[in-house]
Amino acid sequence: MAEEVKATAVVDGRALVERMAEAAEEISAISDYRNAYRKQFCDLSRRMKLLEPMFQELKESKDPIPEQAVRSLVLLKRALDSARELLRLGNEGSKIFLVLEREKTTKRFLEVTVQLEQALSEVPFDMLNISDEVREQVELVHAQFKRAKERVDMIDMDLHRDLLSAYNMSTDANVDQSTLRRLAEKLQLLTISDLKQESLALHEMVVASDGDPGEIIEKMSMLLKKVKDFMQTQNPEMGTPTNKGPLPSNERAKPPVIPDDFLCPISLELMKDPVIVATGQTYERESIEKWLQAGHDTCPKTRQRLSNKSLTPNYVLRSLIMQWSEANGFDPPKLPAQTAKSRPTCSSGEHAKVLDLISKLSSRSIDDQRSAAAELRLLARRSAENRLCIAEAGAIPLLVKLLSTLDVHTQENAVTALLNLSIFEDNKERIIISGAVPGIVHVLRRGSMEARENAAATLFSISVVDDYKIRIGNLGAIPPLVSLLREGSPRGKKDAATALFNLCIYQGNKGKAVRAGVVPILVGLLMDPEAGMMEETLAILAILSSHSEGKAAIAAAEALPVLVEVIKSGSPRNKENAAATLLHLCSGEQQQQHLAEAHEKGLMGLLQEMAENGTDRGKRKAAQLIQRMNRFLEQKRVAQAQAQALVKQSGNPALPDFDYR
Repeated sequence: MAEEVKATAVVDGRALVERMAEAAEEISAISDYRNAYRKQFCDLSRRMKLLEPMFQELKESKDPIPEQAVRSLVLLKRALDSARELLRLGNEGSKIFLVLEREKTTKRFLEVTVQLEQALSEVPFDMLNISDEVREQVELVHAQFKRAKERVDMIDMDLHRDLLSAYNMSTDANVDQSTLRRLAEKLQLLTISDLKQESLALHEMVVASDGDPGEIIEKMSMLLKKVKDFMQTQNPEMGTPTNKGPLPSNERAKPPVIPDDFLCPISLELMKDPVIVATGQTYERESIEKWLQAGHDTCPKTRQRLSNKSLTPNYVLRSLIMQWSEANGFDPPKLPAQTAKSRPTCSSGEHAKVLDLISKLSSRSIDDQRSAAAELRLLARRSAENRLCIAEAGAIPLLVKLLSTLDVHTQENAVTALLNLSIFEDNKERIIISGAVPGIVHVLRRGSMEARENAAATLFSISVVDDYKIRIGNLGAIPPLVSLLREGSPRGKKDAATALFNLCIYQGNKGKAVRAGVVPILVGLLMDPEAGMMEETLAILAILSSHSEGKAAIAAAEALPVLVEVIKSGSPRNKENAAATLLHLCSGEQQQQHLAEAHEKGLMGLLQEMAENGTDRGKRKAAQLIQRMNRFLEQKRVAQAQAQALVKQSGNPALPDFDYR
């Protein structure tokens, strides 16, 4: 152990951080875990992606990495490498092998989880130049890993038994066909592409074994061949060229096997109107309604007592069933006539009204479009039921089309209706999927002031979801938001600021905002008491200061004096954001200059008061700043003492004492 610690002490901290950032980027690029451990791989992948901003901030920071921090980061780098190898296995490895060796696979997940949890617990965050937002995100991930290591997620035991049975009979010609069907579906070996990838994974295992595959890999290969042969009997055209024309009727492929997830557990038929019950299980609406009407109060599948008898439409599953049906030559399932009456969550009268308004959105009449969008805007403002009902009825794509209209009032109503609909959580995804962001950005650039305000508010609403922050930033939303912050009405400026704050939580958007010129605008608003935007501007500056370009822009805008003034007389929340910004300013290449200026402005006394009476976060920031100020003052004392010693030796008059207020 002593040798290990000694070895890590000579590691170049900057080079280590570079390698960690590269590893995190590689991990983020790995996706598509189509195997029995999909949930576990996706959970690990999601947590690793949440760590990426920490490595990016460390990479962009110019501060040296302390030796103690380097030792802990070496451990974290090893954990990153372990996670990357496991995720690659989930992406490229054999699906059959993962399940066959389920105990080893489960153990490996646990080992990686423990390794990451322990490595994160060793990281001395106070020594590293990372923002509070990123630190809080990392602490959240650390807590998730801590919980995950106490809980082992096992895969489907029936799948393991089926696989073991088929594996042991892999040399037998009479493997049960129903077993092969279940294996093909649960292992997602349903297409020629799936089968080729599995074959390639087994080939890689042979190569790794130096050409001596052994009995295990041979049996797995035989089993894969049986699954492939079975799938080809189900679909004779699998893997054949598509230009041969239709087969004769007596040679056509048998109907494809309907995936189990598409079948109602009660009727065992393809679901037309899947609904979710309180336990989370999905059933055909008609079947579960009959079950409940018969007096049952339990879930048919799990036998758990239902906490309530509400039925929630499973639109995602219904969409998948529709797509699968069309791709496999089935007639898309149509909703039963009686379902149309029970489906809406709003009243039947309002539902009929919504359908009528939606038909008007498609009208060629500008007047009809304008009035329909206006009424939907009002309906969506009234209740969550209306928001859901309007979205389910298909209004969102039609409203998105109206964002590009030349009619000012229609555009205002359309974007405001989308804003009101976005308040309902499920509608955020619907708005993103409908391709609304380019239209919203168009309104933000060219719309009326009211339309621009509501476009900004809509972006704020949907950017609550982390993945959407990236998409919105990549689609050009940040420059027009900065323009609105500069030239908008008071309400428009606030809407722009809240949207920018949300978007800049994602590290990749910070540089975009800085390059769009947001920092001078923020500093100007900070110095204007009549703007009434001190809280918003300080919150954004605190986030941007953790980015190298942001820190340079804040320094260039000469924001330091006003930040010191905020610490002197601002609210507790504003003081902590001002201190967070100053902490980043007083680090890196220009820290001596900024620390000297801050000392001149009397910051030390203000920090001492804040360290005693501030908020928890404020106290922490004040303590870190005091530490940096003390280091700076000590260096000044040493430099002055050395200078005075030189003066005495030369016989010149002594230099005046340095003022250490």
